[in-house]
Amino acid sequence: MEHYLKQLPKLAKDKHSENKKYFDKLKKKTPKDLDYQMQTIHDDVFKKTDCLQCANCCKTTGPLFTTSDIERIAKHLRMKPQQFTDQYLRIDEDKDYVLQQVPCTFLDAENYCMIYDVRPKACREYPHTDRKKFQQISNLTLQNVAICPAAFAVVEEMKKRIPLK
Repeated sequence: MEHYLKQLPKLAKDKHSENKKYFDKLKKKTPKDLDYQMQTIHDDVFKKTDCLQCANCCKTTGPLFTTSDIERIAKHLRMKPQQFTDQYLRIDEDKDYVLQQVPCTFLDAENYCMIYDVRPKACREYPHTDRKKFQQISNLTLQNVAICPAAFAVVEEMKKRIPLK
């Protein structure tokens, strides 16, 4: 897995223009059952994916934290929301709350999330490959294929199962 993760950014870069063209076509000519097909592809890929073997998302990127994420996690940690924010978060250039540092503070040595049951919405939904109206997040997906082996596999499978002319 470690070797594959080192190669993933290059693989994603090599496929970038092909993937971008595919997503541009997808936006113009979205199949009526795209959400259904994406759910199937997502489920098939994740049956063969063990995120605990990877955790690259937690090691290399940080999620956005919503106000409700902050309140829920702070309560779980028996902290006040402001304490949690001061200790773990910063405001990024887009004015969003993000982690002060990566890898994620809450990732343990075995790739388990120490706040899994209350983790941020962005973490619960990552890599967003089963999201409704998937065609609307193509830029995000193009970023995620360089980070997440499952997202890479989903896009490759999409191109096979949903050919666009």
